[in-house]
Amino acid sequence: AALADGLRQEGLRLLTWTDEATRLRQRLAFLHRQLGDPWPGVSDEDLLAAVDTWLGPDLDTARRRTDLANVDTAAALRRLLPWPQAARFDELAPERLEVPTGSRIRVDYSGDEPVLAVKLQETFGWPATPTVADGAVPVVLHLLSPAGRPAAVTSDLESFWPQGYASVRAELRGRYPKHPWPADPLTAEPTRRTKRRP
Repeated sequence: AALADGLRQEGLRLLTWTDEATRLRQRLAFLHRQLGDPWPGVSDEDLLAAVDTWLGPDLDTARRRTDLANVDTAAALRRLLPWPQAARFDELAPERLEVPTGSRIRVDYSGDEPVLAVKLQETFGWPATPTVADGAVPVVLHLLSPAGRPAAVTSDLESFWPQGYASVRAELRGRYPKHPWPADPLTAEPTRRTKRRP
């Protein structure tokens, strides 16, 4: 009880927030925003109010404040997943999405909208924007140039291919001649590589 009180007073910084735990928290926050109940809120206030629920077993074994830094925060957060919906967590807010080349790329849930940053050439042949949250939310695609910078940002691939791609192609084809810039990206082979030398 003393450690729980200490946490409530000093905040969640007493815990160690690994990248895994931070990403898990962002995915939970996204589902809470988009779908509401039963997905729990995970703001600092929410987590501190529910500290006994998700940190209970760890608080039972912790003897001193320094023990809190050793808690597996990601595993603790998973205790907040609602049952039976927890079985669909990875489907509703997938950590990674597969693109046409077969690459599985991490989705960034840190902002208001989920973002997938992917090399433009890896998306050739992708007819429509992927969605999350049961099809309710289109993923914002950051289509990257060969230099790894966004050449285009879209949540509507269906419109981007006929309307936006030609100007991106015109701008980048001369700058990156080793990379494929097909006239028809929907029928082109997606690739991670540069063009083969003849």
